[in-house]
Amino acid sequence: MPIIAPSLLSADFLHLKEAGDLINRSEAAWLHLDVMDGRFVPNISFGLPVIAAMRKATNKVCDVHLMIEEPEKYAQAFKDAGADILTVHAEACQHLHRNLQQIRSLGMKSGVALNPHTPISSIEEVLDEADLVCIMTVNPGFGGQKFIYSMLKKIEKLKESILKQGTNTMIEVDGGVTLENASAIVKAGADVLVAGNTVFNAKDPELTIRLLKNMV
Repeated sequence: MPIIAPSLLSADFLHLKEAGDLINRSEAAWLHLDVMDGRFVPNISFGLPVIAAMRKATNKVCDVHLMIEEPEKYAQAFKDAGADILTVHAEACQHLHRNLQQIRSLGMKSGVALNPHTPISSIEEVLDEADLVCIMTVNPGFGGQKFIYSMLKKIEKLKESILKQGTNTMIEVDGGVTLENASAIVKAGADVLVAGNTVFNAKDPELTIRLLKNMV
């Protein structure tokens, strides 16, 4: 069964504690936290204070996704704020190998994200340093976008590369995940499903999380 990581970006920001309570009650194992700087992506979301607050509000894994430039400058700060997993974008890192090592050295799990246009080949040489690869199945910056179905083949290709190299790297899929496409995503090789609108806009978010988790 996949790990479900509801994305806080789609929650009601007037009621973030309630969002944390929901995640705690649910079968979601992770909480996905998208940090956007308005430079790497054309949007600004939230930063360290919100991460620190949600760390206090939830007992689940805090999966922090940095959509920012120069992420290495802030790795320690996100560790201090409570990040368990810190994911940086391959496109934003001039020295990706060093960035992933830095994250691990701080005691967090390391993640690398790939935009839809970025090939798997760009990270194959650093898979042994990545605990997680996040395949973006929408163009990053905004929630509520539709899933790009050509990314299923990319997920399959990444899974093949991980198996070939024998690493323990997990595959996370972020963008447009729904009850309708989750099964195909899991079959392609995904270990973690990030779901924002699908969870937080559902009539019964806890049931939706349970249904996503039981996708086969």
